[in-house]
Amino acid sequence: MLEEYAHLLGIHVFNKVPFGGLEEIPRSHVIAEALHLKKYEIDAHLVKKGGILWLTSEFLIGRATIFSQAGIMDTFEAILVLLIYGWVLFPNIDGFVDVNAIRIFLIGNPILNVFGDMYFSLHLRILKKSAFTENRQCLRWSQRLVSVTNDDIVWYDYVLGSLDIIDSCGEFSNVPLIGTQGGINYNLALVHRKLGLPLRDKPNNTQLKGLFYQEGKDPQLLKSRMVRAWCNVHRKGRSELSPCNCFSLEAYTIWVKKRALELKMSYAFERLMSVVMVESLTLPNQDVEELEDAHAKMKQERDLWEERFHALNQKHEKLHIDS
Repeated sequence: MLEEYAHLLGIHVFNKVPFGGLEEIPRSHVIAEALHLKKYEIDAHLVKKGGILWLTSEFLIGRATIFSQAGIMDTFEAILVLLIYGWVLFPNIDGFVDVNAIRIFLIGNPILNVFGDMYFSLHLRILKKSAFTENRQCLRWSQRLVSVTNDDIVWYDYVLGSLDIIDSCGEFSNVPLIGTQGGINYNLALVHRKLGLPLRDKPNNTQLKGLFYQEGKDPQLLKSRMVRAWCNVHRKGRSELSPCNCFSLEAYTIWVKKRALELKMSYAFERLMSVVMVESLTLPNQDVEELEDAHAKMKQERDLWEERFHALNQKHEKLHIDS
C-alpha cells in the first residue's frame, strides 16, 4: 500500500498534485536554481534527443564531485538527489537524466510516481504473462506456494496503525497512481489486512473498479482526470477506520476463494513430505458475535468494579479526614 511504501523509503506523501506528464518543460534557470548552479551551465549541458530534453550524467557527476570536495553540501546533495531520481527511481537511457525525472525532482512529491511505476510494471507483466523471477526448476506455482504458511507472511505492520491513510482522490472511489509510463489505480479495500482491519464481507464492486492507461494510449483521458483528482485528497485516520483486530469472517474468505477461481488461481494441492499445521485466521460469524458479547460483558463488569473502587476510595478519604 502507498503509506507502507512511503514508510519503507522514508519519503512523505504530500497533499499536492504529483507529476502527471502535463507540466510544461522546465526552463534552464528553474533547473539551475534548484541545483544551485548557474544558468549557463545548464544551457551548455541540456541536450535534446528524440524530441526529449536530457541532462548528461557526466556533467552532473562532475559538478557533484567538485562541490563535495569543496564542502558545499547543499549543492552536492541537490545534484545527488537528481542523479538518484534519474538513475535509480526513474531511469530511461544510460548516461542521461531525462526531463520527466527532472520535473518529478522539481515537484518534490516522488513517492506517488515511484509507487505508480511499480504497480504499472506489475500490471503490464501480468497482461503479457511475463515471469517476475527466475524459475530454474520449472516448478508450478502450486509447488512454489504450497509450503507458505501464515507465519511466512507479515499481515499487519503496527507502524501503519498511527498513520493517516489516503482513502480516495477526487472523483475516484480509490487511489489513482500516475507513473512515467502510464497510470493505474490501487484499491484500499484489498489491503485492509495490512492495516489490521477486520475483513467482514466482500468489498464493494465500485471500490474494485480497475483503471489503467499507457502513455499515448489514453482514450478515456484518464491522465488528466487523475491529475485533477489529486487536488482533492481524502484521508482517514484510525478513529475513522474500524478497530484493529486482524480477523476475517467466512463471507470474506468465501469471496477470496471465489475470486481466486475466477482469476484461475486454483492451484492443485501438492502432497508434502511434512505438513505444517497452522491455525486458521478465519472466524465463523457466530464465534465473533460471542466474543463481542463477552467483551461487552467484561467491559460492564470493569466499569462496575471501577465505580465500587472510587466509592470505597472516597469513603476511605472521608474517614481519614474525620479522624
